[in-house]
Amino acid sequence: MTMLGTFLKPMHREGVKFVAIFAAITLGLFLLNEYLGWIGVGLTVWCYYFFRDPVRVPPTRDGVLVSPADGMVSLIEPAVPPEELGMGETALTRVSVFMSVFNCHVNRTPVTGEVTQIAYRPGKFLNASLDKASADNERNSLRIRMDDGREIAVVQIAGLVARRIVCFIEPGAELQTGERFGLIRFGSRLDVYLPEGVEPLVRIGQTMVAGETVLADLKAGG
Repeated sequence: MTMLGTFLKPMHREGVKFVAIFAAITLGLFLLNEYLGWIGVGLTVWCYYFFRDPVRVPPTRDGVLVSPADGMVSLIEPAVPPEELGMGETALTRVSVFMSVFNCHVNRTPVTGEVTQIAYRPGKFLNASLDKASADNERNSLRIRMDDGREIAVVQIAGLVARRIVCFIEPGAELQTGERFGLIRFGSRLDVYLPEGVEPLVRIGQTMVAGETVLADLKAGG
């Protein structure tokens, strides 16, 4: 990798229009005041950086579940999956990954499997780091069935600043571990509900890399 490639990452297509808007506003700011114009340059660079979509290399080891998002583990606790997915009332281990506005926001599937259901539910825009955000905030939930028949739930949750959940796939999609399935604008959270008996291999406060950081060993709960 070159030095330039270290800093310049590919940008997701969802970000093109936003960077263009920021750039147009920056040009206008330069016409008004040079100082304001340079502030606009900084914000435009941040917008590009927000929508970066770097290449990720998932683990090759079988039976691992990876993080669906960049960010920090904010919660690990038992919780019932979203009712709209119809996965029952049994509490499963939920791992929450909080994404700040400085994290990459492209979301990736934690496991290989079939997306059997996608359910969107409108809601509030509370701080995504709060526990009640899982129940009260706008969310988009995916139910994924693995080859061994076990299932996980992955939930995109809008945050205090986020106002748009994007999902690229449809029910019936066959996904590979680490494959892109959506993103959220601008700052938010991803919840993963592990299969019964599977314990997380991460802890609160740990930094996660989407598609690469191992979140759990599925064979341990098999």
